Amino acid sequence: MQRELLEKDAILLQQDAASWEDAIKKAGQLLIDTGKIRESYIEATIRNIHELGPYILIAPNVALPHSRPEDGVLEQGISVLTLRKSVEFDSEKPFQLVICLAAVDENLHIEMLQKIAEVIADEALVNKLLSSTSVDEVYKMFNGGGELN
Repeated sequence: MQRELLEKDAILLQQDAASWEDAIKKAGQLLIDTGKIRESYIEATIRNIHELGPYILIAPNVALPHSRPEDGVLEQGISVLTLRKSVEFDSEKPFQLVICLAAVDENLHIEMLQKIAEVIADEALVNKLLSSTSVDEVYKMFNGGGELN
């Protein structure tokens, strides 16, 4: 049986965030609450962004915050957070969809990125995800049974 990429408890839709750091903390908290990461993972992710810049912006309007497994990953998983209004690193780099990634090693990291890429490569699907108010609908988009299958 294939493991779930995304658990329903790791989905939070139509939220408000005061800043990019607040958005990352909210997405990371979902992974903490589902036992996937320690708090140190989110702290490392935010520290890395301050040092390296907004490397987590992987597509228009999409952020993929992540850090190294040794920064506090307990189990693989992702969380999905959608924002009512975008937040930004600067005026040219806004995002409204946050997919927080926790991978225990590089092989799983690649598998998870492939599945995420299937979702974010389709602009219409991203827009549907951003407007969704249904946890079940978002769950199916990432785990099968949704528009990807």
